[in-house]
Amino acid sequence: MGSISAAPGTTVLFSNLRRHSLYNRRHENLPVVSSSQPSLMPKQRWLYVPETRLLKREILKLDFIVRAADSTSSSPSVASGDRTLIPDDEFTLAKISFGVIGLGLGVSLLSYGFGAYFNILPGSEWSAIMLTYGFPLAIIGMALKYAELKPVPCLSYSDAVKLRESCATPILTQVRNDVTRYRYGDEQHLEEALKRIFQYGLGGGIPRRSAPILQLIREEVLTDGRYCLVLVFEAKALTLSDYEKRQGKFTSFFGPDITAEVGKGESENLYEVRLISNLSTNSVSSTS
Repeated sequence: MGSISAAPGTTVLFSNLRRHSLYNRRHENLPVVSSSQPSLMPKQRWLYVPETRLLKREILKLDFIVRAADSTSSSPSVASGDRTLIPDDEFTLAKISFGVIGLGLGVSLLSYGFGAYFNILPGSEWSAIMLTYGFPLAIIGMALKYAELKPVPCLSYSDAVKLRESCATPILTQVRNDVTRYRYGDEQHLEEALKRIFQYGLGGGIPRRSAPILQLIREEVLTDGRYCLVLVFEAKALTLSDYEKRQGKFTSFFGPDITAEVGKGESENLYEVRLISNLSTNSVSSTS
């Protein structure tokens, strides 16, 4: 338990995210130190911070990413090289939500257009044009926002980033680029691949409602120096055996020059699919 000062005489209590499950604990009444009690410490008042859904969601997401990073550092198959995380801060248009842009522009034009039409805001001569273009932009923005599929987090280590250009196959590069950008109309990331591998609704397949959901991807280097892209799925209705008997399908779908390995994730419902590249720096240079 720690504290940070919010104002003179006021202290905010917080918990360590990893040691204490803040989102699973009930709020407790925080004590107030009475000024009548003799104490060598100065009088303090406690500031109550209410829990919101947004705060809970961000804490869960942060804790999930931290646990995923810790699981890779303790894995015996991962090389103990440079394990510095490289932030994915490259700016591309694919990482921009067109739903937010369209909705923001449409609502802004509609708001100003109505204000100008009723002479609340200047520019009444442009009100008709702003209303004409603002309405369809707002509708398109809402439609894109509804069909929007957000990108998944990507953990990239510096040793893997160095091998990405030379050892990552074109399919691995495409998978990484597809899942780390906004998509529209798809129910989930890698939908076509999972549909073929798990055969939704077919004999020997699984129900569509039990489909795994991609939560995270990770770039790392194995002990033998090969580049590896790890897909972390969440599936409450599946077991490890469901992934193991489809390991060959993962290899054939994401091939060539790929070896797929499946394993258990950090949490109970998490499973990892390792897409290991069989390309090496020497083989790439010889073919070129």
